[in-house]
Amino acid sequence: MRAPSRLRDLISARRGHRVTARGAQRLSYAVVPHWNPRHVNDLLSAILLGIVEGITEFLPISSTGHLLIAERWLGARSDLFNVAIQAGAILAVTFIYWRTLWSFAINWRRPETRDYLAKLSVAFLITAVLGLVVAKLGFKLPETVTPIAWALIAGGIWMMVAEKVAEKRPERAAITWKVAILVGLAQIVAGIFPGTSRSAATIFIAMLAGTNNRAAATEFAFLVGIPTMYAATGYELLKTFTHGGAAGEDWSGLGIAFVVSTVVAFVAVKWLLGYIRSHRFTAFAVYRIVLGIALLLLLPAGG
Repeated sequence: MRAPSRLRDLISARRGHRVTARGAQRLSYAVVPHWNPRHVNDLLSAILLGIVEGITEFLPISSTGHLLIAERWLGARSDLFNVAIQAGAILAVTFIYWRTLWSFAINWRRPETRDYLAKLSVAFLITAVLGLVVAKLGFKLPETVTPIAWALIAGGIWMMVAEKVAEKRPERAAITWKVAILVGLAQIVAGIFPGTSRSAATIFIAMLAGTNNRAAATEFAFLVGIPTMYAATGYELLKTFTHGGAAGEDWSGLGIAFVVSTVVAFVAVKWLLGYIRSHRFTAFAVYRIVLGIALLLLLPAGG
């Protein structure tokens, strides 16, 4: 049996034999990989989507709304891709709070630690149980422009009103059972109404319910978000692989987007935690309202 043409040419070249012009051309194609503009564009769009997810996932401005806009120009991606970049953002927050999480692990016998963990657990369980019920019922608004735009606008107004009301009360950093229960419910609302923003819903319900210290409310909201989003990611991954959604996936683009999302989210959340110690959330609220109005005016309602 004769060896394939490219293999014969490669053997001849290594032995110092002459190779025909056509053989040299075949050899160049075999040895030098082609530059594929489409593949480069796919990688660039994956990087940009990872950046968008990393910035917006934990800032109170709605990652769903921003990804919707980005995908109109960069192209829609698979459910697995979207789950992967979300997982990157969650991993970043886990890194940021690793000392707090480790403190929970080694000090769980202390009454104050057990109390805080119990409240985190209740908030998570409320979200998990009701989230499964909502998913089974299929009760969720479509991720299209109009509902997302109105959620952005309503959320921006809600943020300004909630912060104004909370500021009139004596400052309180403690997490009560009322706060824990309402934060769990707020995560469900954010899941049903795309564009609401999970972080905005949970932070501001905590501030209205009694924890009006911005740093304390944000920390509790983010800590509840860690198990919640890991569970949601695991659930989506299970559905994706069960239904064959991983077939034909661009794994190189997915891997790069995951890393980019992790790094960018780490920087974004670190910045946010420093920012809110001396600033109000007004800038985020105004941005949401402006973005929502722009979406209603510039993009078609069914997009």
